[in-house]
Amino acid sequence: MTASLTNVEVDYRGRGRVLGPVDLAIGEGEIIALVGPSGCGKSTAMRLLAGLEQPTRGVIQRQAGRGETSLVFQAATLAPWMSAAANVALPLELSGLDRRTARARASEALARVGLTGVDASRPAQLSGGMAMRVSLARALVTRPRLLLLDEPFAALDEITRRTLADDVLALWAELKPAILFVTHNVEEAVYMASRVVVMTSGPGVIAGEVAIEAPLPRPAGFRATETFRAAAETVSALLARGMERAA
Repeated sequence: MTASLTNVEVDYRGRGRVLGPVDLAIGEGEIIALVGPSGCGKSTAMRLLAGLEQPTRGVIQRQAGRGETSLVFQAATLAPWMSAAANVALPLELSGLDRRTARARASEALARVGLTGVDASRPAQLSGGMAMRVSLARALVTRPRLLLLDEPFAALDEITRRTLADDVLALWAELKPAILFVTHNVEEAVYMASRVVVMTSGPGVIAGEVAIEAPLPRPAGFRATETFRAAAETVSALLARGMERAA
């Protein structure tokens, strides 16, 4: 087991409970998509697993050691004054790796996400899709055991989203980190995950989960299959019931 939340609840002052109780376990090399309406606590659960917040109640367990968890946000969050290679190398340099070795590994990571030759480019010179690839390269350069993706494709066009989804799955096949992927998009969740966990309206609890019985990475034409369509319908029905909970 890479990480888990056990009977976790989160209260915010002035808002009351925003999450829980939630039980969620992420296995080694597993890809889980977390789907739910706005305000259900998806990103809160992500921050708990990243170690950025502590629960009000309950237990968090993370097997990944220091530097073995990486988080990618919806925005690329790149330092605008630094080159692409410098942005990717930053976590390595902060961990004490010498600059020359860190930059070499950053160049390899950029190549792995399809960005050979952009080492010297600044974020302002990159498209939105390219900037997100740089952010992914930075997250993967440390070879994390747990990769947390908080709606990383939300601001991108549909074609770019689909391309990056395939890229993430190809990188997963190579590096095999456990992945927790937060999204509002049901079809994206079904395409990318081996298991889709659906949350109710806030305070979010788990409404149910759906296992996707298909190989990862996905074969060509997977979105047109009955397996894909049936899974998407099941997830959508769970989501609708979860939203009715607060009505």
